[in-house]
Amino acid sequence: MKQNIQLIKYDNRRNASQFDLLLLENLLQRADLSDTLRNYQKNNFYTILICTSGSGKHTIDFVDYSYQKGTILTIRKDQIHRYHYSESKGYLFVFTEDFFIQFFEKSEATKCLQLFNELITAPLTELDSKQFELFVPLISEIEQEYNSLQDEYALPIIGSLLHIFLNKLLRQKSLSALQLQKRKYLPEFVKLQALVEAHCLETKKVEDYAEKMNLSTKTINNITQTILHKSAKQFIDEIVILQIKRLLTNPNLSIKEIAYQAGFEETTNFYKFFKKYVQNTPESFRGVCDKAFV
Repeated sequence: MKQNIQLIKYDNRRNASQFDLLLLENLLQRADLSDTLRNYQKNNFYTILICTSGSGKHTIDFVDYSYQKGTILTIRKDQIHRYHYSESKGYLFVFTEDFFIQFFEKSEATKCLQLFNELITAPLTELDSKQFELFVPLISEIEQEYNSLQDEYALPIIGSLLHIFLNKLLRQKSLSALQLQKRKYLPEFVKLQALVEAHCLETKKVEDYAEKMNLSTKTINNITQTILHKSAKQFIDEIVILQIKRLLTNPNLSIKEIAYQAGFEETTNFYKFFKKYVQNTPESFRGVCDKAFV
């Protein structure tokens, strides 16, 4: 392993606001950030990547996504991702959860955050030229407001424009027949997902999460079946696998140590569990990650 996952915290030194706008080409070509960008990182903020010309590739939770003009990628906070060098151009909208809380009503925030939840909808949206033209004026207005920030109205306007941007993206996904969930169980699922991501290495039992949410195991299964068309056990196991993959990027942890951290007393059971979902051994997966940095 070349390097462990890097934790990147939000830091807008330009104006100390909770929203930042970056030119994609400027970021990708910064020599001082070359290693940071191309290694796996976990950010405590949300990111929207918009490609306006050229093409490139971005990795999110160990899956590679190719992008070109008209592609929009959404990356939620705490996801593992990394950049790849390219000469593509575009924008990065970066903002914190506090920005959502400040400028979005709770119900609207929950709805829009579906776009950043890879379990509900794919991170990548491909727009054709006509579709992309509907977003260009919004992008330009957000850029204009951000570059001026002359008064107390600029950030609320950016918040409103971003709200429209995200709703247009939600509409586009619906028009493209990409799965977006109805409101039933969505808040409960978001809460369940947060609990599982925080505690899945401690417990993989459905009943433990039912107890944490003060719900029955039947209701927990109804939630995951409604949102994901999967059982609660399958949902929990898939989150565990993702957490294990993240642990495997740590060069300082042996397979045995990772198995123990993942709650397996017997390493053989850890191997069986991992191969069931990944069709590969932990060592092989780690080797693939190694080659990604060569």
